[in-house]
Amino acid sequence: MKCDVISLDNKKVGDIDLDDAIFGVSPRADLLHRAVNWQLAKRRSGNHKTKQRAEIAGSTAKPFRQKGTGRARQGDRKSPHMVGGGVAFGPLVRDHSHSLPKKVRRAAMRSALSAKQADGKLIVLDEAKSASGKTGELAKQLKALGWKSALVIGGNEVDANFSRALGNIREVDVLPQQGANVYDILRRDTLVLTKDAVAQLQERLK
Repeated sequence: MKCDVISLDNKKVGDIDLDDAIFGVSPRADLLHRAVNWQLAKRRSGNHKTKQRAEIAGSTAKPFRQKGTGRARQGDRKSPHMVGGGVAFGPLVRDHSHSLPKKVRRAAMRSALSAKQADGKLIVLDEAKSASGKTGELAKQLKALGWKSALVIGGNEVDANFSRALGNIREVDVLPQQGANVYDILRRDTLVLTKDAVAQLQERLK
């Protein structure tokens, strides 16, 4: 399919062919869901921890004798039902990540790209560069383009001035092509790909 290529000045500078096998497939919500869950699970630190009864500092002696007090029998004050005791079945330090086949990951990426294309939220930019690196100038350009929530994906390397200028603009992110992922694509309203990013993503996902 044909797609217009624009500049940051919101002028058409050409067009580009998008591969229908990558940008024209039917989006699958199940694949997107699996990919997002996989990404977010990998981010979890898993360092939540509570002390079990064996880890509580204190005596193991019986708090009072077994019989004759009229109270319920007790073993020690570390029991989970005692104040200051250990936690029964509490969280432990663990790894939350799980595996996801490469074919599923690629299919989810194709679904995410196709969903943006189908919604008219995919824009192809000639290049993501800023001569001055000034946030104010770039903010005016983005406002003219109507990008309030956008993800800009560049080539193998992101222009340092562009990245610096974009750093203080809310809800607009920039990533190199290698960092393109389903979660970041879906969390922003508009997806902006440079020509280099399109070529490299098509090579990567075909």
